[in-house]
Amino acid sequence: MEPQLLSETYAEQLDGVLSCYDRLILTGSVQPLCYAKGMTKYLYDHGIRIFDYAQFAQPLREAIRNNAKALAAANGLEIECIRKNDFRKADRIQELLKTRGTQPGLVHIFSAMEPCTSYQPWHDQATGKTYLKPDTGKCQHYYFYFIDADLGLCYLRVPTWCPFRLQFYCNGHAWLASQLRSQGIAFEQVDNAFVHIADYPRANALAAQCDVKQLQAKLADLARQYCPVVTTLNLVHTWSLMQVEYATDLVFKQPADLQAFCPQLLETLIHTVKPVDIATFLSKKLHGNYQGEMGNRYHVRRLGTCLKHRMGPVSIKMYDKFQHVLRIETTTSDVTFFQQYRTVHHRNGKATTQWAKMPKALFSLKPLRDLLAAANQRYLKFISAVATPHVGVPSPGCVDPDPGRGSAPLQGLQSLERGRCQPVPRAAARRVRDQRFHQQGLAGAAARAHLRPDQSLTDAPPYSQADQEGRPPL
Repeated sequence: MEPQLLSETYAEQLDGVLSCYDRLILTGSVQPLCYAKGMTKYLYDHGIRIFDYAQFAQPLREAIRNNAKALAAANGLEIECIRKNDFRKADRIQELLKTRGTQPGLVHIFSAMEPCTSYQPWHDQATGKTYLKPDTGKCQHYYFYFIDADLGLCYLRVPTWCPFRLQFYCNGHAWLASQLRSQGIAFEQVDNAFVHIADYPRANALAAQCDVKQLQAKLADLARQYCPVVTTLNLVHTWSLMQVEYATDLVFKQPADLQAFCPQLLETLIHTVKPVDIATFLSKKLHGNYQGEMGNRYHVRRLGTCLKHRMGPVSIKMYDKFQHVLRIETTTSDVTFFQQYRTVHHRNGKATTQWAKMPKALFSLKPLRDLLAAANQRYLKFISAVATPHVGVPSPGCVDPDPGRGSAPLQGLQSLERGRCQPVPRAAARRVRDQRFHQQGLAGAAARAHLRPDQSLTDAPPYSQADQEGRPPL
């Protein structure tokens, strides 16, 4: 018999369950300038010497700079130059939005010197051929932060050097908020999470709708507006998926209902989830020839406590967002990690339908959504098998109320006869399962400090006497 899902177990405490895309980062490449052979062919076709590559790119760089200055002047903004590595653009934008408001339009423009792709002219003396080689360098980048009527807060990163590879960011929750607003569905949103939606079935139906052609047209308009060189060169950007996040949120009515079991659930999953389980979540089989990285990571963030499982370029994590939402989120930085049953066009001109790597094209958003949603559901099913306070937790046992009988040492957490012991309080049992005891175990001195009958839980010191004497903490 399969266990109930958490969404079923806590149905009365839940406000609803929502699944939709979260972070979307797309890259726009100018064809055929985005690879060295294509750039070389473009220069030859237009009668430009290979060693005049820098002279070809210089006026295009000035065009992007002048366009950024014109946009800033038209919107009454000043371009802010970033000179510190620890500068957080998101925090700065949030400060501006408090005074500016959330009406559509350009919010702010940042500039920063950052690495970029480039090309190096090269002459091969052995073959006598002159061409461009891939290279890296640094150039000035502009970050245009704006609020779109449909996509919400977005940014477009525009480099000032050829081949002008763009980077676009938007959030699926912001897009869904605009859809709910247009449909007249009431909702309450905190950052990129919904804490209440009046109609969750309709919200999930809207989130499943993804008009890729409309998104592609909007991206083309943004590229022409903020990167005018595509118009000058009479070229267009081709968009691909760089990083995609898909989230399944269990929204609780009261934070206390989530916090009653979430810490214990995280503690259990730290030891329970194995590499083979991570592969199963992502619809993969773990074999001896696998060369990628795998592992678990537990950390406490500003938004909540997070447990992250990673397999190569894909990760699946669970965290209590704002202590109000239990979010399961699958993230991929390389969609070719997944397999898709699709039509494959071979170099010999033939086409076959077979299992193949998922392409990075923008039109992969629909099939990718199904794969990421299935991964979230497998993880939800796995964690639902972990016992939580709602369904009851087995008694941790008993302790002897008088551990110091004569000269006998402190007895361990042994289950004694009912007549000779007292139950361990739940709070004390959780104190014993503290994370610092996970690696080296629970020493007798620490047990005495935490479980002495004449000392309350709040009065117990955080470390044992041995720790205070200078020994490494447990």
